[in-house]
Amino acid sequence: MDPLWDENRPESCLKVGLDCRTCVQRSASSIAAVCPGLGTAGAEQVFLQIFPSEGCAPMMAAFAASYAEMDAGRRTSPLTIVVAA
Repeated sequence: MDPLWDENRPESCLKVGLDCRTCVQRSASSIAAVCPGLGTAGAEQVFLQIFPSEGCAPMMAAFAASYAEMDAGRRTSPLTIVVAA
C-alpha cells in the first residue's frame, strides 16, 4: 500500500521519507508531463485536488512555481523548437 496514494497529508509524505518541498516538486513535475499548459490557476486547482489536506495548503505556491518551471522547460525543448520551425 502506498501511503501517498491513500492519504496526501504532510505526515504521509514524512512516513515515506519525503519532505513537503520534494513531494510537491515531484508531483508538479509529473503533472506538467501529462497536463502541459495549465497556467498558474490550473496548477493551483490540480494542487487542491491532489493535496486536499489543510496541512499541505502552504505548499500551493511552491507547487505552482515548480509546475510552471517544468512546463516551461518542456515547451522549450529542442524537439518543440524544431517542430515550431
